[in-house]
Amino acid sequence: MEETAVLLVDDEPALLLMLDMVLKKEGFRRIDHAESAAAALARCKRKRYDIILLDVMLPDKSGFEICPFIRETTDAPILFVTAKGSDLDKLTGFAMGGDDYITKPFNPLEVVARMKAQLRRSKPQAEEPGKAARTNALVYDYGRFQVDELAGELRVEGKPIACPAQVFQLLLFLCKHPNRIFTKDQLYEAVWGIDSMGDDHTVIVHIRRIRERIERDPGQPDYLVTVRGLGYKLVPPKELP
Repeated sequence: MEETAVLLVDDEPALLLMLDMVLKKEGFRRIDHAESAAAALARCKRKRYDIILLDVMLPDKSGFEICPFIRETTDAPILFVTAKGSDLDKLTGFAMGGDDYITKPFNPLEVVARMKAQLRRSKPQAEEPGKAARTNALVYDYGRFQVDELAGELRVEGKPIACPAQVFQLLLFLCKHPNRIFTKDQLYEAVWGIDSMGDDHTVIVHIRRIRERIERDPGQPDYLVTVRGLGYKLVPPKELP
């Protein structure tokens, strides 16, 4: 964690100090602070971060407003931190490009756990020393689209498509388990690395974002289908009608 670059964005100095102390105890060393939207955008333009904690209620602009601009400079996981915990707020956060949503007041150790889970899934795993690089089954071909695990790339009809980290990780997980039904809770635990605690909206929004990328008609999906009352599954091309 010492090399992980973290940006904390919040207008409460006491909260920034508390999170900074907890993160340093957990091994994080490269931690920057920003207390406004303008300062956060300026930092993101100057430096590449591995993960960003972004408060929604900032004094100049909201975290929701600046998230798309941050997304133009980085695919790093963005975790919204806010006192606003309604379903609409969560859906807005994910729609703006966020990867997770943490409601105040929170346990700082939960924040660290969510950060580590995001980092595990956004960074490629290093090969063991002396071990040959894997070359088998790293590109999942579904006809209309392909998912390249090593390159971290989604291609649709031969064209690379921008894909935020958690959207890519969810799609990759489903590609590795074709035609298998997963509940929302199972998908959350598998991809986010922690229990969903009843948070269905995170998975629902990410499923929608995948469909917007891979389906001809996201409203009538052919590949990523809903199995009513059970969950979701990714249908291999040979089983499509």
